[in-house]
Amino acid sequence: METPSAVAVSSAPRLRRTLTLWDLILYGVIVIQPVAPMSVFGVLSDRGHGHVVTTILIAMVAMLFTAISYGKMARAYPSAGSAFTYVGQEINPALGYVTGWSMVMDYMLNPMICIIWCSQIARDFARGTPVVQSLPYWGWAVFFAAAFTGLNIQGVKTSARVNTGLAAGMGAVIVLFFLAAAHYIFGHPHNDPGFFTRPFYDPVLWNTKAVLGGTSIAVLTYIGFDGISTLSEEAENPRRNILLATVLTCLVIGILSAVEVYAGQLIWPATQPFPNVDTAFTFVAGRAWAPLFGILGFTLLVANFGSGMGAQLGAARLLYGMGRSKALPRSFFGAVDPKRHVPRNNVIFVGVIALAGAFVISYGLGAEMLNFGALIAFMGVNLAAFVRYFVREDKKKITNFFPPLAGFLICLLLWLNLSRPAKIVGAIWMGVGIAFGAIKTRGFRGNLIDFELPPEE
Repeated sequence: METPSAVAVSSAPRLRRTLTLWDLILYGVIVIQPVAPMSVFGVLSDRGHGHVVTTILIAMVAMLFTAISYGKMARAYPSAGSAFTYVGQEINPALGYVTGWSMVMDYMLNPMICIIWCSQIARDFARGTPVVQSLPYWGWAVFFAAAFTGLNIQGVKTSARVNTGLAAGMGAVIVLFFLAAAHYIFGHPHNDPGFFTRPFYDPVLWNTKAVLGGTSIAVLTYIGFDGISTLSEEAENPRRNILLATVLTCLVIGILSAVEVYAGQLIWPATQPFPNVDTAFTFVAGRAWAPLFGILGFTLLVANFGSGMGAQLGAARLLYGMGRSKALPRSFFGAVDPKRHVPRNNVIFVGVIALAGAFVISYGLGAEMLNFGALIAFMGVNLAAFVRYFVREDKKKITNFFPPLAGFLICLLLWLNLSRPAKIVGAIWMGVGIAFGAIKTRGFRGNLIDFELPPEE
């Protein structure tokens, strides 16, 4: 006979396993954005001395190693806590808390900078439109923050359907760009034998330090793939699908991004300056076909909308994992809405914080800070995978040794190449989080986190 407490636990609202492998890949692609390299194309070209394709591919290698580690750890721990759980379980609870704190910064910043970018571009598009041209920046910020929050509260399956529509729209524009690019490139004669290889390696412009610096920024192209693991408790067959979805998402985005920027560099060589570095790819598209200038600008708005919405969902589930583990107040952060089966409190909380941040932080600083927290978490997950599958295994396999170790070292190298302002602000954030943890546990001597996993449904 079941006890009253057992009945209460079994009847409590829980997350539902409704997401297929396709849903997970779509979620990852939209969070990352299939047009992600277009937003930072000019910055990458400037920082990497024109070697945008090379920086994208080097970053892809680092992210693939890390994606394998994420997939393996999600297979071992199908929990909504993500990197926070993996590091805490395999290495140390206090380090797991620190990793989780860095992930909170990453996920909080993503919807925040998306609100900033969407609000700015929407205000620009509205100029000349009688009804909305007078709407100020703060009005657009409130609108996008409310839209992100409202759609996410509707539930995971609703978000997956929205992701499908966003992916289809962006895919159509990407195909249109490739057609226009091919027409432009092959419609203009090129007598230079190195024309088609120069985007990968230009002996005149090559500088290893510059390329590494560009690669540290190119990681932004892949930020968000780790969010797939936060949906482990809502995925069908998570021990298989989370690993597959994480690796396939990174691979698809990496190859697609490399082809996009390769075409862009052929259209607009690195030796020619851009009218505006921040919006460089729109000028590239406009050179290939004039109407694409406006079409691509709108597409990037749609992409940032999808990314912000998906990142808010990921942040809400990361906070849910921390709340359920008692790292944060469980009554608020560990609650699940009984009707929609989503952590509604966290969705609203993230929306409020993102909106507030959109009024006090610049887009540039926020984008650079994303890598600070993300790379710390990536290093932690790689170490956790190394400890679990190599250090603690009786049978040592090279496949369990090389990928996580390589992922850790490459991520460390990229972290060291971050800008000084990003490191300073990131260090302040981490200091606040560590101080909170120290106070909570009397110098990390107490039980910081309960890592008990929920039962399978």
